[in-house]
Amino acid sequence: MDAIQGFPHTPERISLRQLDYFVTAADAGTITGAAQRLYVSQSAVSAGLSELEHQLRVQLLIRAKAKGLALTAAGRRLLPEARALLARCEELQLSMRELGQASTGKLVIGCFTTMAPFLLPRLLEGFQARHPEVTLDFVEGSLTELQQFLREGRCELAVLYGVDIESGIEFETLFATGPHVLLSPTHPLASRDRICLADLAEHHMIMLDVPPSQQYFSKVLTNAGIHPVIRHRTQSFEMVRSLVARGVGYSLLIQRPVLDLSYEGRQLQLRGITDEIEPLPVVLAHPTGAQLTRRAAAFATFCRSSMAALPQSEERDGSLR
Repeated sequence: MDAIQGFPHTPERISLRQLDYFVTAADAGTITGAAQRLYVSQSAVSAGLSELEHQLRVQLLIRAKAKGLALTAAGRRLLPEARALLARCEELQLSMRELGQASTGKLVIGCFTTMAPFLLPRLLEGFQARHPEVTLDFVEGSLTELQQFLREGRCELAVLYGVDIESGIEFETLFATGPHVLLSPTHPLASRDRICLADLAEHHMIMLDVPPSQQYFSKVLTNAGIHPVIRHRTQSFEMVRSLVARGVGYSLLIQRPVLDLSYEGRQLQLRGITDEIEPLPVVLAHPTGAQLTRRAAAFATFCRSSMAALPQSEERDGSLR
């Protein structure tokens, strides 16, 4: 008899082991890769996944010998939930094991790709010095990618620009910054100490085309009453600087390397802007409603104190040296 008459059948409980197999298999892309990461047999992973699909009564993964594993629609929906549950379980284990002690475990931070080399090493080093028991890792990406990473559970927090933040993502502003004009020494405007944006109207521009940079810089120029004459677009921060150094055009950038040289060793000129420009906020984001682990909460606290200690000149020009 499957169930006592008058009482509903109690469904089988899925296990954390099954969810761990599922998340690892989705990340690895193959049963073999998942087995290697988990230090178990391929048959154990395969059986665990089959059990999970049977208990949920839905297919989660499409298995193709030549192409590996692919998530179904149900699998894509389950993946962030499974990641969050496993992370919460790890946090529960650690909190019971280390009751009353500092945060421990692994913490993955996301950071906007062009901001990462300027900001992330400072944060990683400083936080690690205060919390050596936390294992830190990071992912980089565009604004869209980072928000997707947060929703999928690939990172718990992300540092990015507070522009075009999608629903389902909460954020707090760490500090605000703004752009500068990048020129070659031979550019007609290079002799000026500061640049009026209107004077750029007739000159070619090199556009950093990484969301939200293109939208933000275009808005800055449009608000000044000019339509940029874009000569080249590139997603590479250093490609922008190299093209400008060769005199191909000017650019607007936020981050400022310590050395005003391109990869080729050519000189660059950075100039402030006379126009009033709406500041660009740098924010710390996480999924809406997500309960931060203790290590993530500690990192957020460290970010606030670290950014508050920045000299105002660094915040304004985005150099973050």
